[in-house]
Amino acid sequence: MPSFDIVSKVDLQTLDNAVNTVKKEITNRFDFKGAHVVMELNKKEMILDVEVDSDMKLGQLLDVLISRSMRQGLEASIYDQSKEPYQSGKVYKKQIPVRNGIKQEDAKKIVKLIKDAGLKVQAAIMDDIVRVTGKKIDDLQDVIQLCRNADLGIPLQYINMKS
Repeated sequence: MPSFDIVSKVDLQTLDNAVNTVKKEITNRFDFKGAHVVMELNKKEMILDVEVDSDMKLGQLLDVLISRSMRQGLEASIYDQSKEPYQSGKVYKKQIPVRNGIKQEDAKKIVKLIKDAGLKVQAAIMDDIVRVTGKKIDDLQDVIQLCRNADLGIPLQYINMKS
């Protein structure tokens, strides 16, 4: 039976390249000359730590990060910006977790979306992967199109297509 997997994975090397590109651009920008800017990627926990002088510079830094990440081929939705920045002395700090893997509640949303569509496929949750199987490859391609058109708020990739 044909099948494929729905995953949400971030390539660590590409993410690291995007962060390093942002660091280089910030050091060359005139509006950041002499400003306190620290940007570190914790590769084990997949968390980006950012420190800047002001709230306005934090917004500019995040805009540059998202635009550079998109040029590297990463989606903007990998950064979970739901946490508010906090002030520590004279600097603003923000921790930005990087979404890697499908959480259980997101996997349930995907399975419910597929089942509500009425397609002749089965969807099963396997850790942080959703495996979709069906009798026809056309049905699987319909599922991929359905997931792409649905606004789930997480970046999805479709891998291991087997017929």
